Amino acid sequence: MRFFKINFKSILAIAFFGIAAFSFAKKNEMKEKKSTPNIIIILADDLGFGDPEVYNPDSKIPTPNINALAKSGIRFTDAHSPSAVCTPTRYGLLTGQYSWRTALENGVLLYWDKPLIDQNRQTIATMLKESGYNTAAIGKWHLGWLWSDEHGEYVNDTLSIMPHDAKLRQPLADKIDFHQALGGGPTTLGFDYYFGDDVPNYAPYSFFENDRVLQIPDMIKPDSIYGNPGPMSSGWDLRAVMPKITLKAEKYIEEQADSSNPFFLYFALTAPHTPIAPAGEFQGKTRIGPYGDYVHQVDYTVGQIVKALKKSGQLENTLIIFTSDNGSPQRDGTEMSGAVGSVKATGHDPSKPYRGTKADIFEGGHRVPFIVSWPAAIKNDQVNSQLFGLNDVISTLAGITGNKEKSSQFEDSRDFSSVFLGKSDKPVREDIINHSSKGSFAIRKGDWKLIMAEGSGGWTNVAQAAKGEKLPSIQLYNLKTDPQELNNLQAEYPELVKEMSAKLEKYKSQGYSNPDFSK
Repeated sequence: MRFFKINFKSILAIAFFGIAAFSFAKKNEMKEKKSTPNIIIILADDLGFGDPEVYNPDSKIPTPNINALAKSGIRFTDAHSPSAVCTPTRYGLLTGQYSWRTALENGVLLYWDKPLIDQNRQTIATMLKESGYNTAAIGKWHLGWLWSDEHGEYVNDTLSIMPHDAKLRQPLADKIDFHQALGGGPTTLGFDYYFGDDVPNYAPYSFFENDRVLQIPDMIKPDSIYGNPGPMSSGWDLRAVMPKITLKAEKYIEEQADSSNPFFLYFALTAPHTPIAPAGEFQGKTRIGPYGDYVHQVDYTVGQIVKALKKSGQLENTLIIFTSDNGSPQRDGTEMSGAVGSVKATGHDPSKPYRGTKADIFEGGHRVPFIVSWPAAIKNDQVNSQLFGLNDVISTLAGITGNKEKSSQFEDSRDFSSVFLGKSDKPVREDIINHSSKGSFAIRKGDWKLIMAEGSGGWTNVAQAAKGEKLPSIQLYNLKTDPQELNNLQAEYPELVKEMSAKLEKYKSQGYSNPDFSK
């Protein structure tokens, strides 16, 4: 009997080690198949250039995780969102085309607007999916949906982008059947999976999963809850949004460790945008009130993503991009909002060292933090001053994932893959176009910036008007010597104004700014 017991144990041991060996071999096989990196884009919402400590030594907000991410890769100091507001930036990031070339020539989409991205257009997700990637979008979408009535017919597909008038939108909301599937969302644009709340201050106040509203709205949002009017699901909690989408992102990352395919995660945060709603554990963590606490929660979230990658053994071969969709409106968080610029009374300047806020054509509206890390391939602790646009991300990822020939398909996108990978320090961009919420344009060339707008082209105009101030319609600044854009030199350099304005008009009229673009 003892003989059989010993052999039985031996058999179990052999079986155990056999299974372990098979599992180890299988994981190695998966790693070999993942020759291209996993890719995560973390897009903060309304985070200013001067919010993270690594960009602003005088920041009043602890951001250790963002600081560490910057140390692990490249911190760009002259990166710009395609627009100074939300929807057009998301469009430009995902498609490589400026949004002002579409029906959305200024402003953002509102609730019940139809999709902005054409269903036949290549996105980062469709491009990477063609290369074998698993793809997911988690968090804020804000690029429109097709909403159905009780017969399954779309009620907004024939409407143009609607005016920003709540009275015109309410009749449309009354026709929507929230039990029906949605059209035109992330899963029709290359994403295998979507989870989010679409826009935190827009109806419907509920979570979405793939093409469905998860909990059918059963009431109208009371005025006591922050946000625009409209349908809401019972129990909706604004402070629960960031924790919920963060947990979803962590879970997705952990699940992908068992896949033989690389993954792409577009993780679009809802913070620190209004409603400024830090979860309970973050309240009081900074000395500047709710806004600081919410930015601190953004930093925590970045740390959770890195932690999930480490835990699942995927950090080394994951390219992480961290950035923001535009500058900060600098609200202090009073009643989950506050006046534009009010947080500066605490001694913290989210735009430092630049002038302006979200929505403006000034640098504070569109110059954003941009950090890229990939431990396996990108040298750490780099600072790069090249001119870069978030619309360049799609071409850059094409270059990194072996699709370099696709870079010419994107009208306003340039390939920075050689810069990311340390193969070249040659400037990729000679110029870039900036755009404000009101549709004002600016163009950069080296240190020079030409603004073709009266005032800021955004929210700062309101403050200027209140003071009786008025800036000329043509403004020329040297950002190297005048980062605050205070000394207008347009009268002193008429030839430069002529040259730069002609280039801007050329880019607008010909339909592209990428010199390699071919239809």
